[in-house]
Formats: sequence, C-alpha cells, structure tokens
Amino acid sequence: MDSTSSNSRGHESLDNTTEAPPSKRLKVEESTDELKSARDSSVTLSIVPSDSATGSVATKETILPPSHSLLGTTPPLQDESGAIIRLMESDVGISEYIAKHVPKIGGIIKQRFTDFLVHEVDQDSNVVHIKSLGIPVPPEKKAKDVAEPASEVSADAPSGEPSVKEGTEPELGTEAVAKALDKAHGESSKQASSTVPWPDSFTTRLAPFLSTEKIEEVKKLFLEGSEPPFVSDAGWSGRLAAKADESGTSRSMDVKESVETRKEDEGKRGSGRRGRDRGGRGGRGGKSVREDRRKVTSEPIVSKQTRTGFHQTIRELFGGKLDTETDMSESANTGDGSRIVIRWARRGNGGGRGGGSRTERAPRGTYPPYIHFTLQKTNRDTQDALQHLARTLHVPVKDLSTAGTKDKRGVTVQRVSLQRGAKTVEDVWKLANGVPTRHSADDAIRERGERGVRIADLTYRKASLELGMLKGNAFVITLRNVQVDSIETLNQSMNSVKERGFINYYGMQRFGTAAIPTHSIGLALLKSDWHLAVSLILRPRPGEHPDVLAARRAWLDDGNLDRALELLPRRVVAERCILESYKKQHGETRNALGALSTIPRNLRLMYVHAYQSYVWNAIVSERIKTWGADKPVPGDLVLDSGVTEQAAVGDGMKVEDGEANAQPDADVDEPAPGRKGNRKPWQAPRVKTLTEVDVDKYSIFDVVMPLPGNDVAFPGGALGEKYKEYLLRDGLDPDNFQRRQKDYTLSGSYRNILHLPKELSWSVLRYTDPDVPLGQSDEDQLLGKEPPAPDPEGRFLALQIRLILGTAAYATMALREVTKTDTSSQFQSSLTLASEDQKFKGADGDEPMKVET
Repeated sequence: MDSTSSNSRGHESLDNTTEAPPSKRLKVEESTDELKSARDSSVTLSIVPSDSATGSVATKETILPPSHSLLGTTPPLQDESGAIIRLMESDVGISEYIAKHVPKIGGIIKQRFTDFLVHEVDQDSNVVHIKSLGIPVPPEKKAKDVAEPASEVSADAPSGEPSVKEGTEPELGTEAVAKALDKAHGESSKQASSTVPWPDSFTTRLAPFLSTEKIEEVKKLFLEGSEPPFVSDAGWSGRLAAKADESGTSRSMDVKESVETRKEDEGKRGSGRRGRDRGGRGGRGGKSVREDRRKVTSEPIVSKQTRTGFHQTIRELFGGKLDTETDMSESANTGDGSRIVIRWARRGNGGGRGGGSRTERAPRGTYPPYIHFTLQKTNRDTQDALQHLARTLHVPVKDLSTAGTKDKRGVTVQRVSLQRGAKTVEDVWKLANGVPTRHSADDAIRERGERGVRIADLTYRKASLELGMLKGNAFVITLRNVQVDSIETLNQSMNSVKERGFINYYGMQRFGTAAIPTHSIGLALLKSDWHLAVSLILRPRPGEHPDVLAARRAWLDDGNLDRALELLPRRVVAERCILESYKKQHGETRNALGALSTIPRNLRLMYVHAYQSYVWNAIVSERIKTWGADKPVPGDLVLDSGVTEQAAVGDGMKVEDGEANAQPDADVDEPAPGRKGNRKPWQAPRVKTLTEVDVDKYSIFDVVMPLPGNDVAFPGGALGEKYKEYLLRDGLDPDNFQRRQKDYTLSGSYRNILHLPKELSWSVLRYTDPDVPLGQSDEDQLLGKEPPAPDPEGRFLALQIRLILGTAAYATMALREVTKTDTSSQFQSSLTLASEDQKFKGADGDEPMKVET
C-alpha cells in the first residue's frame, strides 16, 4: 500500500475525483421553528444536491458545512442522531504532504502526557521552564529604591515558609491606647503605601484594639481587595446570606445600623440612586455591582476613648479604604461595650470617612500592579486551568491573561499574568497551593500540583501579558512503537522536515470533538443562525464524561435546568454559560443570541476562527496538490516589501493549543484592554500577487494564503475562484464579512502555507513497558521523581523529537509529515489500543498523575 494513503480515509480521492459540474448546487433547508428550539438535540443541516438536468434529488443529512462536498472525500460516518462518529483530517481540508516520496514512519502521538512536552518561548527568545517550587519571598528594598521601583521585582524561593510573627493578646486598657495613639501621631498617615501591602506595623498598631484572630480577619479582608471574591455557586450563597448572618440574625435588622448614613447618601446622589434600583444598573458604564457583605466585627469595647482611637487608627492605616462604624444591631447590645464593624468603604460615596475615590483599590505598596508566574498544566485546557486558578485565588478569570493557549493532552509550561490587587507573591503562592487550608508549605513543595496545575517563579511586573506576546513554542515529543524499515528512512524523513518544512495546516485540535466540529458552529454564527449554534453546542457528544452527558439529557430531554446545572462540571464552559443564561430568563429560550453572548469572547471567536481555518486548509491543499510545494507560481500572494510576517499573522492574533496557531480577532484594530496608547492601531497588511516576472524573486516560504475576511485579498486565478466557491456554497458573501454583531465580523489575515522549524533534532530510544516515561516535566524533575528510563535492550522503538516552532504552526502537523498518518485524537487512540506494546504495560511505570479527565 502506498505510504501516503494507509490509515487515512479520502487522501487518494482528491487526486482521482473531478470537480462537480457547475450545474450541481447545494441547498441548505431553512430551519423550522422546531429546529430552532434550543432544546432540540437533533438539529442538522440538510444538504440537498440536485441536478437541474435530471431533476434527481438525493438527501444526506450532516452537520458539516455544505462545502464539505467540494473536498472530494467520503462523508464521515454518523450515528442515529446525526453526530459524527469519526472526524478525519480529510474532513477539514487536510490531505497533502511535501515529501510524498519518503516512506511513512508509523508511530503513536501523545500516548502518555509526558510524551508531549511544550514550553513557551518568550519575546526574549527564552524557553520558559519552572526554576523553583518554593514559596517566593520579596526582596528587601532600600529607602532609595522605594521611589523608583523596577519594572520587574523578582522573588526568591527558599525551601521553607517565611517566618511569621505571631500577634499577642490585645491590651484594651487606657494606658495601652494612649501609647498607641502617641505612636500613631509620630508616624506617617500614609502607611497604606508601604513597601508591602501588610507590613508588620499594621499588626502592631491594631494589637491594642483587636485579638490575634480578629487581626487575621482584617488582614484577609484587606488583602482580598475591594471587590468581593466570586463564589462558585453562581451567587446563590450570597443571596442565602441575606436571610441570615452567621449569628442567625436577620440581615434586614442590620439595615438600622446605617439608616442616617443611607439617607445622607441618597441626598448626595440624587437621581443616581434610582438608576441603581433598576436591576442593579447605575453609575458609570452601567455595570452591575455585587453587594459586598464581608465584614469583621470587633470584641466589645467599653471605653469611648478606645473606640475613638480604633476608628482613627483604621483611617490612618488604610487611607479611608476600610470603613468603621458602631454595630447597632440588637445582637450587639450585650451591655459589655460596643462592637466596631470594619468593612471596605462603599464605592461611589467618597470612600466613607476616609474620602477614598470610587476607583481606588487596596494599596499595592511600591510593587508593580501585576504578578507574573509560570504555569505548568497537565491534561487540561488553558481556559479550564485559568478558571481553576481564578477560583483558587478568589479573583475573576478576566484578571488572568496569557500570551497563548496550549494543548490539552500533554504537559505544557507558559507564563501567566495576574492583576494582583492587594495580593503579594506569597499570598498568590499560598492560595494556589492550598496553604495552609489543605496543605502545609512543606507538602506543597513535595507533591504534584492539585488537579494537574502548578504555579511557580512569581515576579512583580508593570504590565499584563497579552495574546501573541511570545515567539513560539519548544517541544519535546516522543513517538511510541515506531515502525520504520530502516534508520536511513527515519533520518531521510526528519531531514526533509528540517530542510523543506511542512504544510502549515491548522491541526485537528482546531476543530474540536469529532461529534460536533467547531467549524460547523462557526458557520452557524457567521450566518446569524443563533438557535442552530446553541443547539449544536448543547448536543450530546458520544463518549464524553457521564456527568456531562447526564446534564445535557436533563435539559434536552426533561427541560430541567436546575438538574442540568447541578450535574454539569464547571470546566464545560460554553454549555454552562448558555444554561445559566436560560436560568436567569426563567427557562425562556427565545433569546439565543443573548445566551451566546454570555460565553467568554475568546471561546466564541474560536468557533468562527475554526470555520476560517477549515476554508484555509482546503484552499492550501488545492494549491499544493496542483502546483506542488517547491516554488511560488503566478497568482500566489506574498507580503509586500516592508511588511513583516509578524505584522501579517502575529499582531492581534491568538495562539492556541500549544502548537501556536495564529488567529485573527474580530476587532484587532482596537488596542488590547489595559494597553491603550501603547499599541499602534491595527492595519491590514499589504500583499502582492505574483506574476511570471516576480516568481523567481521569492521562495515558497514567502507564499501566504488569506483567512477569509473583509481586509484580505484572494489569490489570483483558479485559487481565488475556489475561495469564492467554498464561501458561496456555505451561504456566505465573499465580498462582505461585516456582521451586525461585531464579534462575528471577520477582518481576516494571512498565513504562510509552509513552516520551517527554527530548530529540529531527534534521537532513537528503546523501551518495553509503555508506562515507563521517556520524557520528564519540569515539576517532576524538581520534585526528584525518577528520570526517564529508556531500555537499551527494549522491544520497541521510540523517536524523540525536539523542535522549536514559531507562533503560526502546529507541532502535530510537523509530526504528520513524518508519520503520514491521521493525527485526529480518535485515530491515534485506536492506534494506542491496537499497539503491541500495550501487552507489556504496568511493570515499571511512574506513579499516576492525578489530573482531571
């Protein structure tokens, strides 16, 4: 069997299938009201080819875009509900190879997590590795350093926890209060801008008024910041708290404690009050404000002088950011004195007694406002890992950002930035490692990170990370059970990739699960068919986790929103957003567009970008099949002189799946949040269509192909017409990608058709037990786990590849050029199950990683 066709359905059919006659046309049947129901689990696109000459009609239901028929491949198998059983490379336009003459090298990709190691390459060309697992300690700053903090403040990482001074029991006598007040007058009232958010002096000055436990409560309240932490139950616990506080007292009774203040505030705010009463909207920007019910209540204080001193101390220490008032509730009237309540000052009222502004946050000291850290994740999506971190750190997920999104199945390392508020590097490290609530500091540096997530190497930085702020990714990839006729063939194949590169396809990760391809959802969004998009997102996927399937069925079959949300894991982001939107609408499903808009923007854009990627793959396959991959031909596009590749595919693009595929944002001409004024407005790159005179001036690595959008030019000749044929067949206008909904307006971009690795080396290993790791993560190396242990006398061959790719290439597509087999997860899983090495499992494998599946 020819090496290019084995194990790949439809690879040969592109060479042997003629183009359908122009008289053939595809008709997408209009959805009925029943199909538009958000609870219909069997929505499909009906493709109806018809021949006007004969009048014959054949119907084949599929959820793939109508243009799939132009690929010349056999339609994929589907189950009774219309879900695709196996999505192959040929179904998303991937069909060609560069070195067709080189025999295939059989091998299994990603058999173990450690067989696919990814390390981000930062903008300084440094490969990101974890350097230390220990708790960071900020460096001591000299007085002269305080005025001019560095752009990055590193944190040391000792093996144990830093020493913490324990407080003493408070002295509430008049003499102690007098001493404290004398000391307060001698100190600056601006201690909130100290070099650390909570200096020891805070504890010392609060000691005469509060017990050690209460001081810790105040510290926790202060370090959490002015925004109350998000809760994991969609806010229901906050509503229950409104009924009864910890002491069982009705919260409505606490309204008495500030009646006069509220009246005064209403007088000052005037009509602004009414704006907030309407659905919680009001103030600037119309943002809803979550009620902050956090507070710390002191022990009873008898002396009025002591209470006065306490009020004054809180104002001086925290600059008006924390507010104090006497607890006037009935439960506080014990006859032993009055209690003082400490809260964050209300926003919008001048900051309470301290006069803080509405936009002020907890003081950050002289450290920069962001913390950067290294994240290693194992078998987790990047967004899923960030959501886990957000819950752990008690911050909204929007406060976390990355330069790119990494592959799920593997062990990946990258930098992450956090808008820290009042948190220090020590706070972030402890929260992320569950210290001391779930682990001790010693345990945290002796065990693997919880749920496949580990953070390390924390530093302070002036700015956050943004998508695209990297130079690429470094990979260590191990292919298992390699089948090759000779080492010479193996070297020939690897040298071909090293010298000629590989076709820069968007890999299979781009198109989601086999059952519901993401580019099908993307096409529905581009056609403004919101109900169809929702239905495709909510449909069951064969083989998914039982909890997820049960949650889908609870809604789709029973219409039980509460049960569906109870069962649905939080990592299933898009589905949860839609169902929670329906919950807020009391089960009403007519506003499908509104439900879709609650999905995080990056995730929504993934769908439409997947459709762009599908069309790009298909046209590049036509280009390579017709004219080869050796040199440019007339009609090809290249970037115009003076425009760099980065300008074409890097600025405003999204990097994802560890294999760094560039993706255009719908509004890349807008500055990124928090970087206004630092970035030049996005401009569409200029391209040149090659003529016979031009072709010898460029190489094949200069040739680019457009992702469909408003701001791109199509190549000349037959390829340009092919682009239009695909888009028209799918019901889109090639000349207008402007949409009423801005998020789905595509500007387009350009992508090189070939990619040449920046570095590439390889080695041959032997092993017998497939559970024995042949690669090692940074975390395991620092934990002292057993290093990789290949067996020189092993029964099976492994190929370990080390390569560095730029921000516009998939590593799996480089491996595809070597193995010449389908890289879809379903196909690779079938190879693993059928692999002979599975008979030798279990003897010497390392301890299993505790990760989420």
